[in-house]
Amino acid sequence: MHRTHSLNNETPLAGPDDSASPAPATPAIVATSFADLGLPPALVRELARQRMSAPFAIQVATLPDSLAGRDMLARGRTGSGKTLAFGLSVLARTAGQRGVSRRPRALILVPTRELAQQVAEALAPYARSLRLTVATVVGGRSIGSQARILRGGAEVVVATAGRLADLVERGDCVLDRVAVTVLDEADQMANLGFLPQITALLDQVPSGSQHLLFSATLDSDVDQLVDRYLTDPVVHVVDPSADVLAATEHHVLEITLTDKQAVVVEIAAREERVLLFVETRLAVDQLTERLLDGGIRADALHGGKSQAQRSRTLELFKAGQITALVATNVAARGIHVDNLGLVVCVDPPGNHKDYLHRGGRTARAGGSGTVVTLVLPHQRRAVAQLMARAGISPHAVQARVGAGELSDALCPAARSRTPLHQPPDSSQSATG
Repeated sequence: MHRTHSLNNETPLAGPDDSASPAPATPAIVATSFADLGLPPALVRELARQRMSAPFAIQVATLPDSLAGRDMLARGRTGSGKTLAFGLSVLARTAGQRGVSRRPRALILVPTRELAQQVAEALAPYARSLRLTVATVVGGRSIGSQARILRGGAEVVVATAGRLADLVERGDCVLDRVAVTVLDEADQMANLGFLPQITALLDQVPSGSQHLLFSATLDSDVDQLVDRYLTDPVVHVVDPSADVLAATEHHVLEITLTDKQAVVVEIAAREERVLLFVETRLAVDQLTERLLDGGIRADALHGGKSQAQRSRTLELFKAGQITALVATNVAARGIHVDNLGLVVCVDPPGNHKDYLHRGGRTARAGGSGTVVTLVLPHQRRAVAQLMARAGISPHAVQARVGAGELSDALCPAARSRTPLHQPPDSSQSATG
């Protein structure tokens, strides 16, 4: 396997728990514009229209190899620009090929409906510039409508594995002409138990076609896919998690069970948007109700909601009409919200990978943000181990409701006006 390191020769390929992957060797080329990367002129013009003036690091690193048809394994965190890194290559390599009914030329597999929708939306203007059709194939939407788009000759399919498998079984989609396949967030698809569906689909793709795997972590689960489907892949590591998450402030608030709910409400009462993670659908609904009862504009996001409900909730959150979004890990996959300054792990994640993915909802595309994890006494040891494996050294404090530690852990410009356990000071004017 040929492995190429990108843009940071001092950072090993293996992350905190990625010992299975050997270190990369050679540096990537340097480019200052999209034109330098060899993209078709139509895409370069559309990038300019979209005010994309310069490529991100992962785009600089990966596009030359992917445009050349190389199989690739790329590690880049969520928010690093990886959607266009693989998307522009897919579109460029598909350009000029006429669509054939039920037989797409390119396939992009993602773990969740939300991520599929966001990838398709991100690629839409660039696909139009090349006169390509992108079909979004996900559960929760009419399978008949999706089948009609495929029969109409969509060249590019963005899909979740389950719905695509249904369409393949119905004969509405045949994968024998796919020339390039992308697995986005491959580690999460493996973690969520999708490997059997993924491998069943990839087995139907021509063996000589191009395969691109993009992942925030590289470990044994991803290696199974690499060993089975990629031929002499080049490997690029850009924005390793520990380096990029340095742009994010990490706080651990050690609290008591008695204080936990009040602390969460106080944090969620800030005027700016906050994304709160809990472990189960029931816990999402219960916390959302508690926040609504406290006068906070909150809503829930989990797999028990219909696709229409989930899409509507995300749009309201992006628009700022909802300020507190409570979500499970799975439902939050693919959430891309610009300028989201705060992520709160109400329930600590089960492993360091989930922490990195949660943290990836903030500090996107070169921005900054804050991740706060609430920790009960019995969780301290496990969270300390998790942070160490993630390569994170958080600021840990013991916090109480209404205490200064809470304000210190939030973005100062966007903290709640008054801790909820304290009445407003009547001696102050309305303007403070």
